[in-house]
Amino acid sequence: MPRRSIPLQVGNFYHIYNRGNNRQLIFFERDNYIYFLQLVRRYLIANSVDIVAYCLMPNHYHFLVYLRDETLSDAMKLLSLAYTKAINKRFNRSGVLFQGRFQSIHVTETDYLIHLSRYIHLNPVKANLVQQPEEWEFSSYSEYAGLRSGTLPKTEYVKMQMQDESVYQQFLVDHNLPNSNGFKRLLLDD
Repeated sequence: MPRRSIPLQVGNFYHIYNRGNNRQLIFFERDNYIYFLQLVRRYLIANSVDIVAYCLMPNHYHFLVYLRDETLSDAMKLLSLAYTKAINKRFNRSGVLFQGRFQSIHVTETDYLIHLSRYIHLNPVKANLVQQPEEWEFSSYSEYAGLRSGTLPKTEYVKMQMQDESVYQQFLVDHNLPNSNGFKRLLLDD
């Protein structure tokens, strides 16, 4: 595969996402989501990134990450291959699972970082999978809302940008996404 035209830079935030080939499912049952998150711990967190926010959807995923070293591309390749092999074996299928290599958007502004975390958490609500974001198990929303004490996301990157905890909680429950072009593009990409 060709190299990225814009290299990923250590010490920066990125929105990392991908979807199923032909927009097909990548998660077929609850155990698939859990296994994918285990692979995220093994290949991403152990080596190259802090996960700031995440959401796994039936046919795609979103991660907001802080890059700690230059190995993200290799780590994502290992993650995708390991997960695809496991899914192919489990469901007696063959071929690719994902629509090419992962996509990345450099997050350069604090405001965008905060709004992107909310966008990621509200993805299951916008897709009509649940009524409230806390109902979706495979997202970091519950850690942000204080409903679960998980260790996957590092919530302090976003929370330290807010005046206090109550301001952030109100921000999370406000389901009106901004109408900026960046968010329209994100919604179209799903």
